[in-house]
Amino acid sequence: MEPDLSDLTEQIALDPTQFIGIPLALVGAVFLSLGAQFQHRGVVKVESRTVDSFGKGLNFKQLALLLARPSWVIGTVMLGLAIVFQLSSLYFAPLIVVQPLGAIALVITSILNSRINHVKLNRKSITAIVMCVGGVFLFVGVAAFTAVDKPVTDKQLVTILIILAVVLAAAGVTFALFRQHIRAIYYVIMAGVLYGFVATLAKVVIGRVEQGEFEWLTTLCVIGLLGAAALGAYFVQNAYASGPPDLVIAGLTVVDPMVAVAIGIAVLGEASQAPLWAIGVFIVAGVIAVWGVFQLARNHPQTRL
Repeated sequence: MEPDLSDLTEQIALDPTQFIGIPLALVGAVFLSLGAQFQHRGVVKVESRTVDSFGKGLNFKQLALLLARPSWVIGTVMLGLAIVFQLSSLYFAPLIVVQPLGAIALVITSILNSRINHVKLNRKSITAIVMCVGGVFLFVGVAAFTAVDKPVTDKQLVTILIILAVVLAAAGVTFALFRQHIRAIYYVIMAGVLYGFVATLAKVVIGRVEQGEFEWLTTLCVIGLLGAAALGAYFVQNAYASGPPDLVIAGLTVVDPMVAVAIGIAVLGEASQAPLWAIGVFIVAGVIAVWGVFQLARNHPQTRL
């Protein structure tokens, strides 16, 4: 009896078209790395010429001065291009496949920062970077062949928006109460969490626009996306002021995809066809990558403690 080819096709998670998202995500990672380096330089120069805001957050005057820094503006343009490539990759492939690929930006940023600032990474920092990148690529290696792209239902989208509202409220309250004692790792983690929601909501909006379903719920989705992106961007600038760019990128390229992936798995069901062993790999890879971020924050030569 000949095998049923239709059954075989249903078991293949990604079709050839979806693999287009992978190189697009990698190009976006390069722009993310370069943009982070330029933005970090601009933030450091502005902070060095104004009142020290370490642990208090950049004030409005400092934020305005950033617009006059060519390096910061160039970095912002590059980050804009990174977003364009990221959104393009999300158009072709599932969230849990392309989102973690931004981890390659961590390697590029670490090399650039070391060369530009003449800072030699110590062994513990290098180990932490390997943990971040290794954990993420282990995750992607399994996800690329087990993930499925599913349309988002209204119920799922409402769930995502409710979780985002709770996260935004928690971020605002903790920043207001503890801003005098906040360090780079807080900004890095919170920015990563918020950008994880940005990536998820961007994926949803792309799908709904493609299907011609731009209604009130999609509008709320856009509002939530913009709010998370704005607060995340502010936290990123504060992270640049209190930590090295490769630490910032470590948070964005590890915490961001892990949050997006968690949503993709728990809410959107993108791992519904993954075998049990793959779920175990996802958990182990995520723990390795996130632990690497904390180790980098603790051991990086430029981290301000």
